[in-house]
Order: sequence, then structure tokens, then C-alpha cells
Amino acid sequence: MEPSSGRGQGRMSMEAFSTLLLLTVYTIVSKVHSDRNVYPSSGVLFVHVLEREYFKGEFPPYPKPGEMSNDPITFNTNLMGYPDRPGWLRYIQRTTYSDGVLYGSPTSDNVGKPTIIEITAYNRRTFETARHNLIINIMSTEEYPLPYQAEFYIKNMNVEEMLASEVLGDFLGAVKNVWQPDRLNAINITSALDRGGRVPLPINNMKEGVYVMVGADVPFSACLREVENPQNQLRCSQEMEPVISCDMKFRAQFKIDWCKISLVDKTKHVSVYQEVIRGEGILPDVGEYKPPSDTIKSRDYYSDFLLTLAVPSAVALVLFIILGYIMCCRREGIIQLVHHSAIQKSTKELRDMSTNREIAWPLSTLPVFHPVTGEIVPPRHTDNYDNTSMPLMQTQQ
Repeated sequence: MEPSSGRGQGRMSMEAFSTLLLLTVYTIVSKVHSDRNVYPSSGVLFVHVLEREYFKGEFPPYPKPGEMSNDPITFNTNLMGYPDRPGWLRYIQRTTYSDGVLYGSPTSDNVGKPTIIEITAYNRRTFETARHNLIINIMSTEEYPLPYQAEFYIKNMNVEEMLASEVLGDFLGAVKNVWQPDRLNAINITSALDRGGRVPLPINNMKEGVYVMVGADVPFSACLREVENPQNQLRCSQEMEPVISCDMKFRAQFKIDWCKISLVDKTKHVSVYQEVIRGEGILPDVGEYKPPSDTIKSRDYYSDFLLTLAVPSAVALVLFIILGYIMCCRREGIIQLVHHSAIQKSTKELRDMSTNREIAWPLSTLPVFHPVTGEIVPPRHTDNYDNTSMPLMQTQQ
């Protein structure tokens, strides 16, 4: 088929360009909803930044080219089908106006198993959401993990500051100067708050601190070994800073607590087996545990009923019969009942007599002389009045 005129060719070119432009725009807008694949290595630090600018174009009103939008955005990350992330993967975002960061050190157990992380972005102004999946394909290499590992505690850094590529690169460069390895990599970064540290006071720009583990292929240098000498160990026990010759290479940017440095040599397989002495609290070794089968017979609770209810009831009945026989049929019991009845009868008679008794007023309250005539007036007594209780003052004339 022969080509058409130049105008037709130009029209076809414009249509093709428009189609290509639409496809390009569509790809840029929909990349938030597409899957992203990353390929970290096991035993090496993995860092993935969730950029706010990457998601802003998904939230209406859509910004025009060159227009600035500063909506508060937060992220939620979880393993697909689960409410949380894998154990080795952490996430941090300080404020709604800062980027989120996924970081961690994948393990060899996850090699060859794609880990799908669902990332959901929330616009806190419009309440719109955008989502995409991050597929983490963990690779295995023979050179990792590196055998010599050192963990540093940096007091003047937060974890999100240390995860920045330029800051982490500066720290690895300082470590390489004092260690001189052929291969050096960051293995893991952990916030001091995850190790039981306290939240710093909001004064003097205090930091929470961060642990950084690095690995190398050569043994530890003499500078790193200085913390193990007895003088520095004594200073650390007295909460004093140890004397480290290479500390000045870090001091300009990183303030390291040398008392908390940890040196691990993976090439030395030290046997930690210790003979177990059988005694109190240690069960004998009886082999593998065999769980019960799924076909478990139903339990008969009739014997339990007899032990818990029938037996105590029978014992109580026997004791009641014995007590009734002693109280009612034995002579001692009858005598006790008669004696008890006599005591009750006597008590009742005494109470009746006390209610009928008339109480005489004291003679000291009665007048001795008549108030008008002045004659002596003897006190009035009832017939049953006891004369022996009369005071001697009455006999005086």
C-alpha cells in the first residue's frame, strides 16, 4: 500500500504522537496503583522511602503542572492478607508532612518467597486514599552475611536521620577508615526506643539514639579492639568515657558510645553446650513430644460427680446421724438437755421477778422536816420495804 501525501503523513504522525502522549500520561498517573518490585539481599540493610510527592497526584483536586500542594499525608503498611508487617520490616514517619520509610534486614528464611507489602496513603485534608503494592524479592548471595559484625550506638542521631543515604554513607566511610575492609555493608539499623531506651526530653535538641550494625570481611582493627582492654572496661563500669584512639574520626558528625559497642566474630563457633544436672525443676529427657491424636474419646464425668458431690454428702449424713444419736438416745445427752431446760426456766423466772419489783427512792432525797410547820416527818415506806437499809440520820431528834 503506497503512502499518502505529506499532509496525511503529518496527520498520522500527530495522531500517533497524541496516542503516545496519552499512554505516557496514563502510565504516570496510574503508577501509584501498579506493583513495584525491589530485590534486596538477605543480611543487608533494606531501605525504601515512601515519598509524599509520589502520591500527591492521586488526590483531588489534581494539581496543575508547576502547582504546589502540601496536604498532610500518612501511610499504612501491612503484609498482604495480614494486619501487620513481617517481623524483620519496620516503618517510621515522624510527621504528616515527612516521607515514610520502610527499613529492615531480611533473613535467609524469606529467600525465594515474594513478600507483598500493601501501601495505603491517606490524605488527611480530603480523606482520599491511594494504594499500591511493593513486592520484595529477597535474594541470596554467597558473600552475605559478612563474618565480622560490629554494632555501634550513635547518641546524636534519630533513626530516620540515619536512614538517609548521605548520612549512612558518611558513617560507613568513617568506619571504613578505621577498619580498612575490602567489603563493608550496613546490616541493620534499630532505634534505641526499640531496645528499651527512654523517650528523650524535648530540650537542647536531644536525640533518641540509634544502633547501627555493620559487617566486614576482615577481622576487627586494633582501634575497635581498644574498648576490650581492662582500662577501658573499668572506665565503662564507672560510667566514664573510654579512651579510643580513632574516636576523633567519628566525633565531627557522630557521637558514639564506645561502652555499648558490640563485636561479633561469626567465624568462631564457640560451643555453648553445658551439661545439665538433673534435679529439682528439670524434667527428664523422654524423647520427642508426641501430641495426642485427633480422635479423642469423650470423657466420662460420672466418677467425678461421685467424688465431688456424692461422697461429701454421704459423709455429712453419717455425721448428722451420729450426732443425733448422741444427743437424743444416749443418757449423757438426755441429762444435758434436761439441765439446759432447767437453766432456761430459772432464767425466765428471774426475769419475771425483776420486772415486778418496785424500786424505792433513796432516803437522802426525801425531806426530814416539814417545810411549813417544821415538824419531823418520817419517810414513807411500803410494806415490803427493807428497814435495814434505812440511814442512821433518821434516828436523830
